[in-house]
Amino acid sequence: MEYTVNGLARLAGVSVRTLHWYDEIGLLRPARVTEAGYRMYGPDEVDALQSILFYRALGVPLKQIGALMADASAGRLAALQSHRAALLCRRAQLDALLATLDKTILTEEGKCAMTDAEKFEGFKQKLVAENEAEYGAEARGKYGDTAVDASNARLMGLSPEQYGEMQKLSAQINAALAAAVRAGEAPDGPEGRRIAGLHKQWLCFTWPKYTPKAHLGLAEMYVADERFTAYYDAETPGCAAFLRDAVAAFTGC
Repeated sequence: MEYTVNGLARLAGVSVRTLHWYDEIGLLRPARVTEAGYRMYGPDEVDALQSILFYRALGVPLKQIGALMADASAGRLAALQSHRAALLCRRAQLDALLATLDKTILTEEGKCAMTDAEKFEGFKQKLVAENEAEYGAEARGKYGDTAVDASNARLMGLSPEQYGEMQKLSAQINAALAAAVRAGEAPDGPEGRRIAGLHKQWLCFTWPKYTPKAHLGLAEMYVADERFTAYYDAETPGCAAFLRDAVAAFTGC
């Protein structure tokens, strides 16, 4: 069955302008264009649009979707399985936050008591689920299931004070990185090594065992993986590369 651009827009619940834009940027081309200039979409394009909308629902940028769609090596089934795993993680995040919120409301109403640790349980579970959805496959492939599971367990076992310190240290590292890059500091200089040392402290909140080699391997991933780079370079470009080079100098690997 074929659809015109208007028909496909109605079917998928998107605007005609959106489909025109996807065509313009090469994300979703029509199967053919009639002599009258009408775009026509067939079964392959319907499946492709479904995949695009799954990616969009997960917050993946259009540019990254294009790269993922261009790499057809994994196949549609593997992509759908990946979508499902990511959505399950998203649901787990919301369930954890809702459980924490519900218990907080009951506590405020005087119907139950809530420990300080329980007040932060949902946020820690959300962080674990987000990390699994975004980086879990790569981390497990690089470090193994045992190491990743142990790291997640350590995160869930942090006290409210430890969790707060971890979050504060993360913000401190990001601010120091941005300042160092803007000031033109050398990654292997005193400030670069100080930042790398702070990064080591941050890792040790969740790493059961720290090794310089693993530290450098993670820092290299910050540059090799565009998702990590986008996080560190969000406000000041060059932070991810600075951190990698600072960790290399710090560890001596």
